[in-house]
Parts: sequence; C-alpha cells; structure tokens
Amino acid sequence: MALEPSHCYQALLARDTRFDGRFFVGVTSTGIYCRPVCTVKPPKQQHCVFFDNAASAEAQGFRPCLRCRPELAPGFAAIDASARFARAAALRIQDGDLNEAGVVDLATQLGVTDRHLRRVFHSEFGVSPVQYAQTQRLLLAKQLLTDTSLPVTEVALAAGFGSLRRFNALFKARYRLSPGALRRAGSDTPDNGDALCFALSYRPPLDWQSLLHFLGGRAIPGVEQIEGERYRRSVHIQREGRWISGWIEAAPIAQRHALAVRVAPALAPVITAVLNRVKLLFDLACRPDEVAAVLGPLAAPRPGLRVPGSFDSFEMSVRAILGQQVSVRAASTLAARFAERFGAALDTPFADLHRTFPTPQEIAGLDADAIASLGIVGARARAIIALAQALASGALHLGPEVDIDATIATLCELPGIGPWTAHYIAMRALAWPDAFPAADMGVLKALGTRSAREARQRSQIWQPWRAYAVMHLWYGGAAPVEDIA
Repeated sequence: MALEPSHCYQALLARDTRFDGRFFVGVTSTGIYCRPVCTVKPPKQQHCVFFDNAASAEAQGFRPCLRCRPELAPGFAAIDASARFARAAALRIQDGDLNEAGVVDLATQLGVTDRHLRRVFHSEFGVSPVQYAQTQRLLLAKQLLTDTSLPVTEVALAAGFGSLRRFNALFKARYRLSPGALRRAGSDTPDNGDALCFALSYRPPLDWQSLLHFLGGRAIPGVEQIEGERYRRSVHIQREGRWISGWIEAAPIAQRHALAVRVAPALAPVITAVLNRVKLLFDLACRPDEVAAVLGPLAAPRPGLRVPGSFDSFEMSVRAILGQQVSVRAASTLAARFAERFGAALDTPFADLHRTFPTPQEIAGLDADAIASLGIVGARARAIIALAQALASGALHLGPEVDIDATIATLCELPGIGPWTAHYIAMRALAWPDAFPAADMGVLKALGTRSAREARQRSQIWQPWRAYAVMHLWYGGAAPVEDIA
C-alpha cells in the first residue's frame, strides 16, 4: 500500500476500520505509534509519521500504544506475486522460523539466496528480517503479558526469546519499561482458569454465521465441534522435534471487531503458530471493501462472506480428497473414521472433542488397504498416502507462503488429485484469494453453464478475488452449500 500522508491522516481522523492494520501512525510529540482506529484524541498532522507495518515504526524508535495495542491489528493478505514472496517470508517469521534458525536457513527454505531475501524483504517492509522478527516477538510478549497470567519466564519462551535476560533487556530498551511494569500498568489480568485468552481483530464486516455454517457442515467429529456461536477443535503442532497437543475455541466478541480465542495452556510453547493458524482459518486478514469493489453485485447479499481457510493443511486436504464425488456428510463420516483409526486420543474439557488428526508422517508409511478398510475408495486411499508422503518428505509444502503455481502443479502430479482438488486446496490451505476451481459443479450451476472453460473466462472480471467469488456463487447459486466440497 502506497502511504499518502494526507489520505492516511483522513483515515485516522475518521477512525476508518478499513485501514486497521494497513498502516500505523507514529506521533513524534509522544514517541508512540498507534493503529488508525485508536480512540485517543488525534494528533496534529505535522506530528504524524505513517508506516505500513509495526516493525518499521519500532525501527524508528516509536513504542506501541497501550490503548489501541498495535499487536491486535489485523494482518495482511498479499495478492500480487512480488509482495507475496516477501510476505511469505514474513508469515514464516511470524510462525517462529527465525526462533529456531537463521536468515540463511529461511532463505534456503524459500529457494533463494539470503541476500535476495534481505533485499526483497527490506523493499517490502522497510526493515530486515531480523528486525521484523524482533518486533513480532516483542509484540507477542506484550500481548501475553497483558492478556494472560503466564509467568514472565514462560512469556519470554513462548514469544521466542532464548533467554529471560535477553528478553528483559530488549523489552526495556524498546518499550522503556520492564515486562513486570507493563503488567502492573495495565488492568488486572483476568483469571481465565483453564485457558489462555486472546482477542484477534478483523476488518468488518465478517459473516460469522456463514463461516460457522460452512465449517460446521465439514467438521470432523471428534476433531472439530460447533456449539452455538463457538467453534472448537483439537490442535497438534510440531516444534523442535516434538508434537504439542491441545485445543482451541473461537467466538465473536460483542460490540467489537474481534474474535475471542481461548487456547489450552499446553499450547503456550507454540502460541505464535496457533494464533497465526486461527487467523488463516477465519480469513481475518481479508479486506472486505476491496473484495466488494471488484465483485460488485455478486457480493452485495453477503458483504462479510469470507473464504474459510484451514488450521491443519494436511487435514483439510485429506478432507478434500474424501469429498470427491460424495456428499459433504458422507465425507465427514469418512474423515471421522480416518481420525479415529489413525489419530491420537486427546483429553479436553469438551466431551465431543477427543481426537487429533493424524500427521503426514503417520500416514506416509501406511498400506492403502489399511485406509480402504474404512470404506474409502482405493484410489482415494492411494491419493491420501501419496499426499502424506510428499508432505513428509518435504517435496510438497502447503501454506500461504508457497509459490502458488508450482504448488498447484505439484498437487496435480499426485495420483487422484486433479485441478478441482488442487484449486480447492489453494483456496483454503494456501489462502490464495484468486483460486478458482472452474470445473466445480456448484460454480457451473450458479453460472448457468456446463463448460469449465466458459466459467474460467467469465471469472476474469473477479480477479484477483475469485476465491471469494466462488464462495458467493456457492451461497447464492443453484446448488446448496451443503452439497459442495
């Protein structure tokens, strides 16, 4: 986003939610930076400096506002290739990759030299990868200190700091107060009992009911649960060679553009990854105004409709394979059998949430007959094993930071995965806003055609938001959304 100071200042005066997370304002008279929706009295324009990310503001010596809390701002959704590469690196950094390795390792994972990574990253964000990572750690620590009762030592480790001394020194140098002083300066930390609690912001509107309707129809019994306005699921994340398990719960916060997310305390060591995956699952980085501007009348009936992402890309992809040419309900039944047979038991406070979904490593070595014995067609059993083997070996990675075209091509080379499945995975696991499964029956029915080629041609007017167009076609088309995917 090109930052035009006069336009940014007008958005600041209006507290325009469309720009929350799109830029931050540093106030030279106070040394503090804020979100454009901050409720404090707006500063004079001559005292404002605008930044497109928090790391740039902190690199210039500004410290975060304690009222609007920049760490709660919505994230970004890259739609152009040049920005997407830098933001792919940023997503990996946010997931904690630089906590365990260096920039050279990150560059290798992304298939470029570390020099190229530094150059492209600085061009996009105005700071180095290390500076960006440092800001992310500090902001997460600030959030943990404010919203949880975790001991300071656990906060430091959860935020990705190798030592308490390093954490204390950097926090005090950057924010001009100690971690303990920040906790004392805020309101009393709520006693959340059996959970860590967070607020994750989004840009309104958000059609939460449609999100729950879509996810609930595809929920895997034992692994996911919808109860009223609440979504729950089991969690199984690998970190430094070990698997960490727990549960999460999400629900909207009344009178706020945010979700309340409760997380099992056992997940504290992987809290960064957990929160990032929640944001992807509910598409919290969406820019509804820009989507609506391109989709026009198609989006008008449901202006807050999001593209449901995935918390576990392997789980979502297996579910997509199982959903080929069967009803949504039948696919969920097969997925439940799959999780019950190959997943692990999990103790949670919720009776209907008791299983984690198996990992690619656990499935890669299976014989297809073991999966087919669950009533799964043999071709799909072989497709699941091939997918698991590709992921376990590192030949395939599924996440929003990947090269889209290359990943779709790799998926289509696997047995049992064609363009429809690959583009559906791109919509949800890769968070690619321009994915378009042209041969989808629901899309074809909604468009009144039987030709995937014609559907693809007609979809060009919706670029680069065709994945959102697909959701609107499903909800407004001739085929009920319950019968799709």
